[in-house]
Amino acid sequence: MAGSNEAKKSRVPGKFTDTEWAAVDDIIKRHQTKEGALITVLEEIQEAVGYLPKSIQKCVSEGLSVPLSEVHGVVTFYSFFRMVPKGDHTIRCCMGTACYVRGGSKLLEKVSHSLHITPGETTDDVRFSLETVRCLGACGLAPVIMVDEETHRQVKPAKVYDIIKEYQ
Repeated sequence: MAGSNEAKKSRVPGKFTDTEWAAVDDIIKRHQTKEGALITVLEEIQEAVGYLPKSIQKCVSEGLSVPLSEVHGVVTFYSFFRMVPKGDHTIRCCMGTACYVRGGSKLLEKVSHSLHITPGETTDDVRFSLETVRCLGACGLAPVIMVDEETHRQVKPAKVYDIIKEYQ
């Protein structure tokens, strides 16, 4: 059960508040008896606490009596689940054909190097998350990166640092 001592041992101190853990326990408890509730539980927990680290996955596994390998498999299979907290700003590098041909891979490399993270990661200070996308629908403006909802067009690698600096 989610509230058991064993489930509490799987929690990493300081990662989540008592209120967040209470929300996790409540979500699990509400769905505990429902068949096939794993994805729903994971979605609700991610909405409540922001991401699904191993400690949360273990709690879900124990609370729903589902093998941890199955929980982890679902979390890593679906791209909308996150195992790390999302940064204050999300940088999306377009890797669609037009952007790629016009230097999109060099932009991604520059952003990754500048922030010391790879796609799918978040900086240690939780300021930035980095993602790649297949197309941003701005092929005529390639290469393109987006920071949050703002599109930066025809970006040269030399401009990456200035763009990042705007959001710090």
